[in-house]
Amino acid sequence: MRAYGVHEAKTKLADLIKRIQQGERITITNRDAPVADLVPSASGTEQQTLDAIAAIKNARAGTITHAEFVAMHAKGRR
Repeated sequence: MRAYGVHEAKTKLADLIKRIQQGERITITNRDAPVADLVPSASGTEQQTLDAIAAIKNARAGTITHAEFVAMHAKGRR
């Protein structure tokens, strides 16, 4: 986990958001004292998990095409 001062975090907010979306946790400090933690949203993670479970169930039931399987497989490798 990396720490950023308030001013630096404000300046680099877009970059920090991208890093958080990739799963990184970031601490914001004010005069070297931690004041906030930026973490990935739990709701986004939960939805991704539910989508993956649904895709696995469809695959097991044989209700997806080979092309759909290949697309899901490729998406999972990003």
